[in-house]
Amino acid sequence: MRTRKLGPFDASALGLGCMGMSHGYGTPDNVESACVLHRALDLGCTFLDTAALYGFGANESLLGATLRLRRHEYTLASKGGMFRNAAGRREIDGRPEVLKRACEDSLQRLRTDVIDLYYLHRVDPRVPLADSIGALAELVREGKVRTIGLSEVSAETLRRAHAIHSITAVQSEYSLWTRNPELRVLSACRELGVAFVAFSPLGRGFLTGRLGSFADLPATDIRRGMPRFQGENFTRNLALLDGFARLAGEAGCSMAQLALAWVLAQGEHIIPIPGTHRLEHLEENLHAAGVTVSADVLARVAALIQPRTVAGPRYDAVQQREIDTEEFSTAA
Repeated sequence: MRTRKLGPFDASALGLGCMGMSHGYGTPDNVESACVLHRALDLGCTFLDTAALYGFGANESLLGATLRLRRHEYTLASKGGMFRNAAGRREIDGRPEVLKRACEDSLQRLRTDVIDLYYLHRVDPRVPLADSIGALAELVREGKVRTIGLSEVSAETLRRAHAIHSITAVQSEYSLWTRNPELRVLSACRELGVAFVAFSPLGRGFLTGRLGSFADLPATDIRRGMPRFQGENFTRNLALLDGFARLAGEAGCSMAQLALAWVLAQGEHIIPIPGTHRLEHLEENLHAAGVTVSADVLARVAALIQPRTVAGPRYDAVQQREIDTEEFSTAA
């Protein structure tokens, strides 16, 4: 596996997003997920991403229990500032005392003394950015965190935060069908020497071609609440996949591998973190790091699946208000 720079770390060019092992995509299977985690390290995937929110702590606990004897083999990223509150609901809280307590809890679940990259999971509009970043900077000084990052932020917020303390990475959704980072934040990251970590580079599984209907989604699947997977939007989006499948065939790879190869080709400072809890999908995804796709095919796939052809926003109105990013308008 080739590597890319992630601040002071040499991270695998493709990381592993661990959220789906415990959160959001059906019933967790910790036994298979543990196999996936070990196999990822065996294949040279050395950048693992989790968060306190995922499974409300269960995902961090899974990583900690499974990989406690292999901690030295990977770069560990987690996130704080978004969690389950006493009422059992998701809450964003960027107060310094909350972030510090959250980090302590994460360290215990992860069974480690230090987190390599610790993100502010969401910017809390009620808390001055300097206060939240200042708390993360204190965690660095205390040796509990090595570097800090931001999730789902605009270029302006990145610049403001970077002026307070060096930011190692910005994590946001980025794929053929979610191109919002191209507006400003990708170029800001490049300018500032900040890595860009792309979550959901497979369009939450859509770009694999394996999801044929809304009915295929489990009852608890978070995609059921996302406009792109609903009604006429989903029908229109499915129509894009025939052309995408033909281009993957032309490139001699799977649809998932073409989607990942496209993200990798957008810049050396970009590290995609596709998620899976299945061994066969892990191996397929990681092989994308060795796929060579012509510039012509990359250009045609980018023209086929892009903001003017994808129907529906990525989040509903409630979730959209929680993020601080520049957004393209959509075809719907």
